[in-house]
Amino acid sequence: MTHRIRVPHAVAVLLLALAAAGARAADWSVDQLMQSLAQIRAERATFTEKKFIAILDRPVESSGELLYRAPDRLEKRTLKPRPESMVLDQNLLQIERGRQKLSLPLQEHPELAAFIDSIRGTLAGDRKSLERNYRLSMEGGAQQWTLQLVPLDEKMLAVVKQIRMTGVRDAVRSIEVTQADGDRSLMLIERMAKP
Repeated sequence: MTHRIRVPHAVAVLLLALAAAGARAADWSVDQLMQSLAQIRAERATFTEKKFIAILDRPVESSGELLYRAPDRLEKRTLKPRPESMVLDQNLLQIERGRQKLSLPLQEHPELAAFIDSIRGTLAGDRKSLERNYRLSMEGGAQQWTLQLVPLDEKMLAVVKQIRMTGVRDAVRSIEVTQADGDRSLMLIERMAKP
C-alpha cells in the first residue's frame, strides 16, 4: 500500500517561491556584480580592521576612513590607534606615518601592484584587470555575495593565499586577506551617507 503525503497548497506555493528566489539569487553572476560596482564613481566609507598575526596574543586593531574615486584613486586614512595615510593615485602609492613619507611606484613592486589591483579592480568593476592576476569565484546573490580571489602567480601565492570580499549589491562590506603563512586580516566597511 502506497501512502501519499499531501502538501497543503500554501506550503507548496511557499516552496515554489523559495525555489524561484534561489534561482534568481543563483543568476547573480560575476559580470552582474562587476557591472553594478562599475556604476560607483566615488565613495566614502568607514572601516575597522583586525590583523591576526601568529606571534601576537591579540589582533591588531585599527579604524578610519576609506575614499574611492573611479577608476584608480583609493585612500585609506587610519585614525586609530595612530594616524596613517595611504593614497593610491593611478600607479603611485604614497604612505605617510608621522614624519615618515614613502612613495612606491607600483611598476617596481609587482606583488604589491597585484594585491592593490584586487581591491581597486573590484571597486572599479574591472573583471579583466582582476583576471590578469586572480582566479575568481563567486557565491550568493545580489543581497549577499562573496567574491573569492586566488592568485594565479606563484610568487603572489607564496604571500597571499586568498582574498575574500563580501557585499550587498554594489557595496563591498568586508575584505578578508589570508596570507600563505596563516596570518590574516579582516576589514569591515560601512558606507558613509552622501552629503
